[in-house]
Amino acid sequence: MEQLIKTIILGVIQGLTEWLPISSTGHLKLAEHFLGLNVPILFDITLHIGTLVVIFLFFRQDINNILSAFVRFDFKTEHGKLIPLIIVGTIPTISIGLVFGEPIESVFQSPLPIAIAFIICGIVLYSAKTGKEKTSNISYSTALIIGIAQGIAIIPGISRSGATIATALLLGVKREKAFTFSFLLSIPAIIGALGLTLYTQFNELTATGLSWVEIFGGMVVAMFVGYLALKILWKILAKKKFHIFAFYCWLLGVVLIAMGLRGF
Repeated sequence: MEQLIKTIILGVIQGLTEWLPISSTGHLKLAEHFLGLNVPILFDITLHIGTLVVIFLFFRQDINNILSAFVRFDFKTEHGKLIPLIIVGTIPTISIGLVFGEPIESVFQSPLPIAIAFIICGIVLYSAKTGKEKTSNISYSTALIIGIAQGIAIIPGISRSGATIATALLLGVKREKAFTFSFLLSIPAIIGALGLTLYTQFNELTATGLSWVEIFGGMVVAMFVGYLALKILWKILAKKKFHIFAFYCWLLGVVLIAMGLRGF
């Protein structure tokens, strides 16, 4: 029961922080550290399945239109144009993950480097305030840069949604388009990370002693909480208050550094 409660707590954290721009991976690492729960990266990925379901529900119309355009080999309509843009944005994400994934995983195991990453994330989020929304069109170069931002967000403490949306806003993309493209771009990244981790670390999941009930419980909780978090994010973004999340990242980063200096 204690393990189930801990995995549910991780599910709540994942649901809130995956879509709010405050780094789900960073929060999960911290929660696992302070709860004393030693779980493999695969469990973190299974929590991402719950929040991935949220994307399919929230953007179901966009996804349906994209799939329809793909089946028709139609790359000229609004949704058809998104297909090559998502591919272009996914390439740097995959490349960064494959090259730097393991080194980053080994370095960001303690609170101090994660704290520094949170502070950097706050700077990125606040800088989005200066972006001038000029266009709803995303060019290939813009998609590539956003994809690089998504790749960098494998660092615990750097928010994926925060990095991609902030980058899009800084490049002059209107907030609604930035919001939609950010989450559509996350789909192949999450699916790819899940597939790779399942292949390389599947045996480690059972080795931790976590049951499928505990894993499924965390995933379902992440799904429901994630849906609410995504709606909250859009409301805040629509009000041009996206940068307020920077203050939370800065506060958390400073607190973690202070705790580290005091030996916690």
